[in-house]
Amino acid sequence: PHNIPHPITLKTMFATKAASLLLRRSATAASSRAAAAVTSRALGNGIANSNPRFMSSSDVATFDLTGSFETHNLETAPNNTIDMTKDELLSHFELMYTMRRMEITCDNEYKARAIRGFCHLYDGQEAVATGINAAFDPEDSWITSYRCHCVSLARGGTVASILGELFGNIGGQTQGKGGSMHFYNKAHNFFGGQGIVGAQVPVGLGLAFANHYNATPGKPMQVAIGCYGDGAANQGQIWESANMASLWNLPMIFCIENNHYGMGTSMERHSSHSDYYKMGNHIPGVRIDGMNVLAVKEGMRFVKEYVGEGNGPMYVEMMTYRYHGHSMSDPGTTYRNREEIAMTRSTRDPLEFVKRTLIDAGFADAEQLKETEKRIRKDVAAQVKLAKASPKPTVEPHLFEYVYSTDGGKEQNEFPPHIRMPDFAKSKNY
Repeated sequence: PHNIPHPITLKTMFATKAASLLLRRSATAASSRAAAAVTSRALGNGIANSNPRFMSSSDVATFDLTGSFETHNLETAPNNTIDMTKDELLSHFELMYTMRRMEITCDNEYKARAIRGFCHLYDGQEAVATGINAAFDPEDSWITSYRCHCVSLARGGTVASILGELFGNIGGQTQGKGGSMHFYNKAHNFFGGQGIVGAQVPVGLGLAFANHYNATPGKPMQVAIGCYGDGAANQGQIWESANMASLWNLPMIFCIENNHYGMGTSMERHSSHSDYYKMGNHIPGVRIDGMNVLAVKEGMRFVKEYVGEGNGPMYVEMMTYRYHGHSMSDPGTTYRNREEIAMTRSTRDPLEFVKRTLIDAGFADAEQLKETEKRIRKDVAAQVKLAKASPKPTVEPHLFEYVYSTDGGKEQNEFPPHIRMPDFAKSKNY
């Protein structure tokens, strides 16, 4: 029967063997040099570690990423280890926990009818956005799908600006005009969510073209990434974009956030080819454990370096999972069972992974992390209140702002003569 949840195996859900074990902590200069030598030997079959960061400090740790990557048409690969400082790992945890609390808040506010319309939540996939952001430069271009709240947060947004947008208030990131699917922050090179499935990819290709066009000869190019789900991966506009990116050798990253369901259809039922990182045919690809923020960070460092050096585009498949349904109108349990969701939460949760990593490395203990969570919950609640206090947009002048421009894209707030307001006195529906 069509309503029986399709079973997903760990083999299809994640990279073959995902691990992020603490290998060592640097404590003295002597042990640092020894660790560097061991890592150099361990990386013999991978991409060269050109700048190992083995510091003589107890605040640096090396983690094992063996089994977190699979490659296609590549002679090199991401490193099987990564060095992290205490501050770096804590910052990743804080951002991911803020994302989680924000999305849970969105769920509650939607059910309270403070948020209306479409609303697609990202909880469960936080490691993907956090890891990409950690590997990217601020100048790199990013565009994604309508599941965009957390990417917007990573790219310079605030909880108040994101919730304000969802409430439809002028304090929102796009002044209450965009809503859940249309965040945008040009100052941080975030070019938005897209309400049309897959439509962000050709726009991302244009961003890659611009980065290629504006690149300084002899220096690495800024890259562009277009993120989309497995449900969009077989669209014609994506194939056409991939062809152009390869033909013109553009610094474009095609990033499939494979959460295993295209709306309510499992990937085995909607795609004849489920190794999405191989979909570019001759275009190289990498599959990354998207529940492991360290793997995402290292994998995307490798991808950015490869693409930015003029080697052409790359396909990236993030093996991840969403806890909520496709949108708030989808309970998420008619095409998968609760046991599957519970198993992922208990064994693969990206936040719990970072917490264990921090504790294993000796960077924090459980009580410290609880205090951090408490502080973030309090801050999110305060920002929600701030977002609610923002007023609604008014017809004048907000309705026509940023709609019509005659000055090359600069702010244009005048009412063009060919746009007129409705005659409310004659309107039967007013």
